[in-house]
Amino acid sequence: MSARPLLRGVAGIATSLLGLLVLTFLIGRVMPLDPVLAIVGPDADRSTYEQVHRQLGLDQPLAVQFGRYLLSLAHGDLGQALLTGNPVARDLVRVLPATAELATLAMLIGVLLGVPLGVLAATHHGRWPDHLARVLGLLGHSTPVFWFGMMGLLVFYAWLGWAGGIGRIGLAFEGNVPTVTGLLLLDAALAGDAPAWRSALRHLLLPAAVLGLHSMAYLSRMTRAFMLAQLSQEYITTARVKGLTERQVVWGHAFRNIRVQLLTIVALAYGGLLEGAVLTETVFGWPGFGSYLTGSLLLGDMNAVMGSVLVVGVLFVALNLGADALYQVFDPRARA
Repeated sequence: MSARPLLRGVAGIATSLLGLLVLTFLIGRVMPLDPVLAIVGPDADRSTYEQVHRQLGLDQPLAVQFGRYLLSLAHGDLGQALLTGNPVARDLVRVLPATAELATLAMLIGVLLGVPLGVLAATHHGRWPDHLARVLGLLGHSTPVFWFGMMGLLVFYAWLGWAGGIGRIGLAFEGNVPTVTGLLLLDAALAGDAPAWRSALRHLLLPAAVLGLHSMAYLSRMTRAFMLAQLSQEYITTARVKGLTERQVVWGHAFRNIRVQLLTIVALAYGGLLEGAVLTETVFGWPGFGSYLTGSLLLGDMNAVMGSVLVVGVLFVALNLGADALYQVFDPRARA
């Protein structure tokens, strides 16, 4: 196999990430936020302000500032975060597992509910299951996520006491679970701490369900559209004439031909969740990637923002590459 396509792919990825960093850097410099004031405070004298301004390198031309950032990035240094005072890389390692845990469970809920619902709607096109699925999809997609979250807290936490409330774990277990992976459910299981595991699960289920219902609405609509397109094809009519059962026609033929399309949709939806469900994390006090990025933006902390944007870009690239690899499994034409 020639190395040229591989080199073109690597060059394309590197160019995309570089363009993303340039755009983020320029936007950060025109934002009406002053990171120096965030450090010294509004009551600092002029000399202190100018000293910190020089220490941050903000007195240099934009090209020099960006060049220095790229040089540090080449050495694996994402800079220091103003929000926490820690290296950005350390902060990202701390907050990403929280969002990954939340997004993964939400994606599972969205796929397990949304895909069958979309298939059901397509196979009952124009009848009450189709109308019900479309109404559920419309409500899930158009209702604000923060409203779902607040209503969920009111009903399942305040009234019924089923959910665990805000945060990732109960206060009684805070800091008791040794951090191994950063995924609380897994870390509690590895530590053999059943009460902490149950507390982490109670805190995780409600925000994951809120995000999962939002994803379910999107996935059900897309699955319905893909299935309707397949069910109108001639090979479906041929399969029915041959005497195949409806289950074989729907799942064995039509659904098999939309798996590749669904992979792309699921990968993009999952990437969107990993990027940070900001409103959900805010409502539930979830210390994840979205909360960290929002706080950094409000503070004008461009080291943290650019590090976060770079991670988002890498995640989307990785998910697309993973989806392409799965194409090889599900579609023999891709292997050719």
